[in-house]
Amino acid sequence: MTTEQNKHLVSRRNLLKGAGAASLLPLLSACGATAISNGTAGRVVVVGGGFGGATAAKYIKRGNPAIDVTLVEPSKTFYTCPFSNLVLAGERSMDTISHNYRELEQVYGVRVIHALAEDVDPVAHTLRLSTGRTLQYDRLVLSPGIDFRWNAIEGYDQQAAELAPHAWKAGPQTLLLRRQLEAMEDGGVYIMAAPANPFRCPPGPYERASMIAHYFSQHKPRSKVLILDAKDNFSKQGLFTSAWKEVYGDRIEWVSLSNDGRVVQVDAARREVVTEFGTRHKASVLNVIPPQKAGFIAERAGVTNESGWVPVNPRTFESERVKDIYVVGDATVAAPMPKSGFAANAQGKVAAAAIVASLEGTDTADPFWANTCYSLISPDYGISVAGVYRLNDESRIIETPGSGGVSPAGAAASFRRNEAAYAVGWYNAISQDTWGTRL
Repeated sequence: MTTEQNKHLVSRRNLLKGAGAASLLPLLSACGATAISNGTAGRVVVVGGGFGGATAAKYIKRGNPAIDVTLVEPSKTFYTCPFSNLVLAGERSMDTISHNYRELEQVYGVRVIHALAEDVDPVAHTLRLSTGRTLQYDRLVLSPGIDFRWNAIEGYDQQAAELAPHAWKAGPQTLLLRRQLEAMEDGGVYIMAAPANPFRCPPGPYERASMIAHYFSQHKPRSKVLILDAKDNFSKQGLFTSAWKEVYGDRIEWVSLSNDGRVVQVDAARREVVTEFGTRHKASVLNVIPPQKAGFIAERAGVTNESGWVPVNPRTFESERVKDIYVVGDATVAAPMPKSGFAANAQGKVAAAAIVASLEGTDTADPFWANTCYSLISPDYGISVAGVYRLNDESRIIETPGSGGVSPAGAAASFRRNEAAYAVGWYNAISQDTWGTRL
């Protein structure tokens, strides 16, 4: 291993060690650990139990245990998109990417309601649930993730997704795509339609292609992967494409937007797609990842703009459009931070700090955020990108100059193995930080 590569690994380990603490600094400095003793600390309702929402609920309680916190999440078990691509490859089970809310309830005192959030009245400060119940809030946190723009691609709607799965929300769709891959004949072609920006987890489609190619190399050696892309470049592109050639030869083909890669029509029953210039492709397994927008409840709350995403005050992650509503995670406009689980976790902590401070009548400290995104080419070949973000003098989020970066090109096999191991360590650490131990 070269000196440069060793420095990269050391700095990446230090970033991982410090990321949680760094994101927590605004909370600790703004809130201390003092609870309001008069029992009127405030009511906070959090919608969405993923990386952003569960983190926000937990850290509000850590910041001031006297605040009444209710988490609204329809599912009793949350399945993460991170590491779901390993489930598709047969390298993990669904149980290994599942999490529950027992520690939030039993250790931190968060009230958890399993229901859908259906509507928000920002004037009355109420949230209506699918059960008919109405919750009152002083502050509302929305972490709704993504919804899909059905029919943005002709022929691709919710019904079509049961034949040509997106699997971009982990759970039943993950299992459906896995079953299709298992049933596929050797020599068949898996086709993925990748979306234009912005979308959840920018490197995710390309890790998925890698892990499915790994599965094929082990079980269906004559099968291939075809990526039809609605853009001309993607996250960690150079690292992915060189790794594909190194590990899989010509098994993975990527077709860019400029080379007629954008899918404009889907026939899910026939597993066929048509691209912009009329080229027709037939798949053995068809995986369509459609264009996306903020989750439904964000629109109902009136916090989305014409883009379909949510602009926020970057200092607090309060909505720019509706007072006392905070939005974190994939639903937000927070570039240059990516729509990633790590970013959602960090944003949840910043929003928690801001909410506790606002309820206590104190000021918030200047926030900053860290993000590391690992991608697996194979189970023992990892690559990564990392960054640290802060506010500039105009209160805009920028990447701190000189922070982070990507894995070096041409690294030794031992380096790639280490990054794959760090990916597992990252997943375990952030899962523990977000949901805690599975009680």
